[in-house]
Amino acid sequence: MHKAGFVNIVGKPNAGKSTLLNQLMGEKLAIVTQKAQTTRHRIFGIYNEEDLQIVFSDTPGVLEPKYELQEKMMDFVKDSLQDADVFLFIVDVTDKEEPNEFLVDKLNKIPVPVLILLNKIDASNQEAMLEKVEYWHSKIEKAEILPISALEGFNTDLILPKLKALLPENPPYYDKDQYTDKSERFFVNENIREKILLNYDKEIPYSVEVVTEMFKEKEGIIFIDSIIYVERDTQKGILIGHKGEAIKKVGTEARIDLEKFFDKKIHLNLFVKVKKDWRKNERDLKNFGYR
Repeated sequence: MHKAGFVNIVGKPNAGKSTLLNQLMGEKLAIVTQKAQTTRHRIFGIYNEEDLQIVFSDTPGVLEPKYELQEKMMDFVKDSLQDADVFLFIVDVTDKEEPNEFLVDKLNKIPVPVLILLNKIDASNQEAMLEKVEYWHSKIEKAEILPISALEGFNTDLILPKLKALLPENPPYYDKDQYTDKSERFFVNENIREKILLNYDKEIPYSVEVVTEMFKEKEGIIFIDSIIYVERDTQKGILIGHKGEAIKKVGTEARIDLEKFFDKKIHLNLFVKVKKDWRKNERDLKNFGYR
């Protein structure tokens, strides 16, 4: 008997969705930073065992869109609410704000099992934890609740057996040697963007999009040319930095990470270009893969 299905990971920005995906896959597929809105696309991580295939879907955090790019990000979230066999709803227990009612309402209405993962319990205490469990039982009665720490790997080993029990009998949806739906260039783009998120403040990380123009392997070395697009000339200057020091740091950190990811020597060239107000431009967004 072979089981297979789609398990969609949803929650607010910075709840730990991408950290969880990486933990469950045992592989860094999604970039992770402390900044909200790190994840912009929907990423599939395909977990395989002999008699099991779980297609995990990591989505952007649910938010109120303020510009065109964020609207496109929310379209990915809406898609993820259509095609799940099981939902992993991840909640940051340190978050003091009200839950996203749109998401709670959807999860209550959809006739699909929900597993609520109370994340970051290493930053909480027993009393607060019990209150959270009680609170979420009242919000989504059908859900099973599991306290975890995605970062520390606490209780995450209990998730796969639970999912296996819940998933339907199906043949695999993807080849068993495939572990994601994304291309090599996508992971290059995301890796560079992660380094920008980690090295710059204010609006710079949110104004950046990365496009890999060349990805070519020759004699055991991967040659990569990537363009970093920003919205204004001033951002270009900040990104490059004094004598190119800032962009050089991004390039070095990205190259080291990519060499680990591809297990090959990498030759990486970065270029910075201005594409004015691309986050608000429908055509630019489409070209960047935000349909």
